[in-house]
Amino acid sequence: MSGIGRRSFLAASALAGMAAALRAGAQGMGEDRMRTRKVPRTGEAIPVIGLGTWQTFDVGASPEEWAPRLEVLRAFLAAGGRVIDSSPMYGRAEEVTGDLLAELRNAPAPFLATKVWTSGKAAGESQIRDSFRKLRAQVVDLLQIHNLLDWETHLGTLRDLKAAGKIRYIGITHYSTSSFGEMERLLRSEKLDFVQLPYSVARREAERRLLPAAADTQTAVLVMRPFEEGGLFRAVRGKPLPGWAKEIGATAWSQVFLKFILGQPAVTAALPATANPKHLAENVAAGLGPLPDESLRKRMAEELGV
Repeated sequence: MSGIGRRSFLAASALAGMAAALRAGAQGMGEDRMRTRKVPRTGEAIPVIGLGTWQTFDVGASPEEWAPRLEVLRAFLAAGGRVIDSSPMYGRAEEVTGDLLAELRNAPAPFLATKVWTSGKAAGESQIRDSFRKLRAQVVDLLQIHNLLDWETHLGTLRDLKAAGKIRYIGITHYSTSSFGEMERLLRSEKLDFVQLPYSVARREAERRLLPAAADTQTAVLVMRPFEEGGLFRAVRGKPLPGWAKEIGATAWSQVFLKFILGQPAVTAALPATANPKHLAENVAAGLGPLPDESLRKRMAEELGV
């Protein structure tokens, strides 16, 4: 057995044990499969915990770099996850994702999401073709206009690709809350399928208008940066989980933060990024068991908002 093969086998065995423990805990709460939510425009059900690739999958092709990411993808799909989000902005992330998925020949099919991030029609079309090649995809499930860059130009291209059956859904993204006004305007005028936005227990601006607009316009919502790029973990470092964490089946801070987001009914899925198999197991467990009601979410925001 090769070095990477042996490491992959050992990692897979460890993850299988963790997954079994998570399922056992979920069965005790009456649930053993990841929660799903429907894409409003089609009714397609997608799992509520996705996988981001920003920074975490921008690596070379060495066995040491590939092994943990291969096991993250394997465990993610085995746990019922489907949405994998990337972008040309993320360095080698698209290519690494496509190559690693090709190694998982018998794994469940992912829901591939990527973005166009350039200016001009010809440049956009070229970048999109490149993304298809890197992801090794004949069809991309969701193509998004990254940070609204030249959205007027790219929206026409994406609609043509959707009509041709090359992509299934169209969306927009932006990392900055200062762009929420323009994003809301586009949701209300352009009949988009998805919007990707920042939202967390410490960043709740989306609740004021953008999440209600998504609900009003039947737009699915993907949440980026659910951990505030690690800021939420730094804020609770060394602190025990609150007593109310048991009420929602949370055994790790990551699950507390993700379940807060999923307690918002307008959210379709959250996209935590990781290259650590242990963290992946903790993240996907947030898609199991109960979610906080509005009363508990208010308490969570008061206690944890930073």
